[in-house]
Amino acid sequence: MLFMTVYTYEPHKRDEVVRRRAEKGPLLPAGVKSLGEWGFIGGGRVFRLFEGDDAAAAFRAAYAWSDLGKVEIYPVLETDKIVQVAAGK
Repeated sequence: MLFMTVYTYEPHKRDEVVRRRAEKGPLLPAGVKSLGEWGFIGGGRVFRLFEGDDAAAAFRAAYAWSDLGKVEIYPVLETDKIVQVAAGK
């Protein structure tokens, strides 16, 4: 399954977020593969697309950062797949 995670942190947490990411990497548990990660150039928000075996794996991946800010996690599909399903194919 694919999951898009949006991490939002307050400006006073920035240094801690940067330090943890630089020292420990993305903190992905077993069963989770990162497919991409993007930071909002204005700061305060990071987007990560990852693949996981199940919702529990997705939760573990997001939970590692939940002490530093708000975490939103969404199961997603490629748009072409959604179109196929919606078209009955």
